[in-house]
Amino acid sequence: MAQQGTVTGTVESAGAGAEAALDARVVTNDRGQAMPSRTVAMGADALGPRADTAIWWLGGAGFLVNARGATFMVDPVLGGFDMPVLFDAPLAPEDVPALDALLVTHIDNDRFSRLTCKNLMHVCKGYHAPAYVAQVMRSEGLAGTGHGIGETFAIAGRQADGADGAAPATVTARLTPAWHNWQNDSKKWGYRTWEREDYCGYWLDTPDGSIWLPGDSKLLPEHLEMPEPDLIMLDFSDNEWHITFDGAVKLANAYPHARLLCIHWGTVDAPDWTTFNGDPRNLARHVINPERVLAPLPGEPVVL
Repeated sequence: MAQQGTVTGTVESAGAGAEAALDARVVTNDRGQAMPSRTVAMGADALGPRADTAIWWLGGAGFLVNARGATFMVDPVLGGFDMPVLFDAPLAPEDVPALDALLVTHIDNDRFSRLTCKNLMHVCKGYHAPAYVAQVMRSEGLAGTGHGIGETFAIAGRQADGADGAAPATVTARLTPAWHNWQNDSKKWGYRTWEREDYCGYWLDTPDGSIWLPGDSKLLPEHLEMPEPDLIMLDFSDNEWHITFDGAVKLANAYPHARLLCIHWGTVDAPDWTTFNGDPRNLARHVINPERVLAPLPGEPVVL
């Protein structure tokens, strides 16, 4: 497990300190895996009122967004994963006082954690996912709302944003295309035909800028034709059913001013799995404007 610790402030995102910021946050363990140097414990204050938009990486592919009081998680795994992990999630379900939405990109259990979703049922206002995944959610007692690729929906905050008592913020979410239906090659998953529409990314428009999660996906032509987001939640796994490392560099360089927050790395204790073993330091050596590459500690806020 990574050592628990505390960090003040937010991640450096530009200037000469960017390389040092990566070196301070990323280490190589004795099994050769890049991983966070430590974690930062989170509490209920991360979900309280605020006057800006902040993002917290929760480990794996999961993250929390607090957009001026509108709070939601995407693909959180807050315990109970079926493979050994390198660190515990920085936030426990019992420390979440309220959540406006929980978004899931696809059926894989490193994205759709049934245990996490059920542990948040008493505080989460609603669950959103591609149509089939939402159907599975409903079969398990979760209030899943299904959406098609390109469909938009609103995430309305239930609390005022900041000390001035302003109206709660609203985030607009849109499903973007993905191609990750590897299950069609698996006997275990052969009980149905898996369609590309069963997987998605999310484009998130907040009051302070745009966040784009391409999701687990091969690189698609559409991925290179988006408006430039302010922040990309980037899975850079060098795997044929993910974007591949070269694909991640190509996508990153298509949007040379977008900040790149690295996800899907350094969490699972599986040094032989390409899906879990990206290194943000290597990514920074290959992209235009490498100071854009962010590797926040799990539980460390990045302000949009």
